[in-house]
Amino acid sequence: MQYIRLGNSGLEVSRLCLGTMNMGTPDWKPWIFDEKQSEPIVRHALENGVNFIDLADFYSAGVGEEVVGRIVKRLARREDLVITTKVGYGTRSGINASGHSRKHIMDSIDASLTRLGMDYVDLYMLHFFDVNTPVEETMGALNDIVKAGKARYIGVSTMLTGQLAKILLCCERNGWVKPINMQLQLNVAYREEEREMIPFCRDQGLGVSVFSPLARGLLTGDVQSTRNQTDFFTQQMYADEASFEIARSVQRVARARGVSNAQVAQAWVLQHGGVDCMLVGADTTAQFDSALAALDTRLDAEELQELERNYTPCDLINDYTAGKRILRTARPGIERFLLREAVA
Repeated sequence: MQYIRLGNSGLEVSRLCLGTMNMGTPDWKPWIFDEKQSEPIVRHALENGVNFIDLADFYSAGVGEEVVGRIVKRLARREDLVITTKVGYGTRSGINASGHSRKHIMDSIDASLTRLGMDYVDLYMLHFFDVNTPVEETMGALNDIVKAGKARYIGVSTMLTGQLAKILLCCERNGWVKPINMQLQLNVAYREEEREMIPFCRDQGLGVSVFSPLARGLLTGDVQSTRNQTDFFTQQMYADEASFEIARSVQRVARARGVSNAQVAQAWVLQHGGVDCMLVGADTTAQFDSALAALDTRLDAEELQELERNYTPCDLINDYTAGKRILRTARPGIERFLLREAVA
């Protein structure tokens, strides 16, 4: 395993972070694993050096935190782990049951700690940017949570660069703790965060952790998976021809190397100069092993050109642009890969 300090903090985390959205209860979504199914995956990740685990109160409406909390209590010492959970979407319906108001944040941290069976989380993250709550209210609440010892650090996820700048300015003005990490979506089929967010995070000293390195399964070649057949977000995000062409390019490079599509797609993310950590939401230990292999997979210039040639700009993927993607057109391919495909 490789480790890195997260942003300008002293916190050391594994470059592979175990994603847990698929752990909790299938009553929430049909592709979710229950506790018995989840434990071997968590154990395998820990045995291979992972110390960074990502959760959210939203996952399985809170059951995800309960399940993972019980599993890690059986398998590891709390002080050896870096536990992250997120707040925003909530676990139930109702007024004040979501968003980033002081009320909801304070209620949510206590509820998350109870479900996890822990006294603190290492990293408490905003799941998105709440445009309906004053940023001073949100960041003041997070600062108080850190001062109370309920979280060691704070982080953010999935927002516009200007919104992150607003958060940092607010913290600077008030002398409050600042986020140490930005969690964003990045993969070879979605690269819009390269334009502003990643350079801004580098400039401001935030770590960058990446989710959806496989474009919600598109880049594995398994478009018929249970998740892809039941998760409408996949269709909203990756249903254009450019995304399909990128998936074909991943397959070409994988075939030339004799490795899995997933390993190539994950290697592209891990080799990216703006990425510190990559979330791995594995359904099996073998799927986790492809991410381990990707840590040591170096793509050459021709492979990178093949992987990247189909990419064209698109709408940002966030809560405000769902269903508004631009249709994209691919660029010409490299003869080396096209000839190999024709022979196959």
